[in-house]
Amino acid sequence: MDTTSLLLTETSPGYRDHENNCLIHNFIDVILDGVTVLICLFGLVGNGVILWLLSFFIKRNPFTIYILNLAVADLSFLLFLLVYLILSIVESVFCASEFGHFLRVLQLLFLFAYNASLYFLTAISVERCLSVFYPIWCRCHRPKHLSALVCALLWALSCLVTGLMSYFCVFDQTERCRMSNIAMYVLNFLIFAPVMVLSNLILCIKVRHSSQQHQPGRLYIVILLTVLFFLVFTVPFSIQRLGLYFNYFHLSIEICNALVSVNSSINPVIYFLVGSYRKWRFRGSVKVALQRVFEEQADSREDRKATSTDTMELAN
Repeated sequence: MDTTSLLLTETSPGYRDHENNCLIHNFIDVILDGVTVLICLFGLVGNGVILWLLSFFIKRNPFTIYILNLAVADLSFLLFLLVYLILSIVESVFCASEFGHFLRVLQLLFLFAYNASLYFLTAISVERCLSVFYPIWCRCHRPKHLSALVCALLWALSCLVTGLMSYFCVFDQTERCRMSNIAMYVLNFLIFAPVMVLSNLILCIKVRHSSQQHQPGRLYIVILLTVLFFLVFTVPFSIQRLGLYFNYFHLSIEICNALVSVNSSINPVIYFLVGSYRKWRFRGSVKVALQRVFEEQADSREDRKATSTDTMELAN
């Protein structure tokens, strides 16, 4: 068995002409790849704008640090996927095989960015949950550089996971490649994903219970929508990859690539729509929308209400 076939973006069975060593795509697959390329280009522009605004124009707080790193991860994923798709199309059209090693490197690179996105979303969800349940600690005792430290550790974790896969699946090429892939999915979808979902579920219940007379804050809505779209658009992608390891389930790789590219491209749209929505109308620039979403954190309704509640309990 070719252990490199267990890497993230191996093409679907039956697409390779083994006699000429060429990848063969039908018309529908080419169209889907073209749509994915367009989505990637849109997402690169959107995430680039978010990076620019968060870096130079938006007041820095714990959540903007996470969002900044999430935007870097999404932009990196889209860039690697875009290059991968272009080279794959070139390889198919011109029956070239010179890009094989580089394509495997790209697979590992956007696996690295994909994992980092999941880890940052989990950190954002947990951080927001803590800020609602323990507002006094977050305001008064939270380490100043905790967000930056957590982001650095999550980048390192993604690098470690990808590095192990690189060694076992590219250089070592043993059965341990399969085990390293399975271990990665256990880490991602039996540890990080459940924590992310549980944090948002608890937060949703808490906010709905304590804010029945108020509209939820914009930051809360942004986090909830971001996590929801992540789950919707990445679950098919993950199921397709995991199914390849057991040879019993298969989804179109082109459709999965398109869906996961939408996930990495949609966050800037969410930020703008939520931040610019006022009285049934969308108004304001992207910069103003981001300020409304992320600078709201320091004075959000949920935090103020939870703080007053905790203060009364301490006084009693």
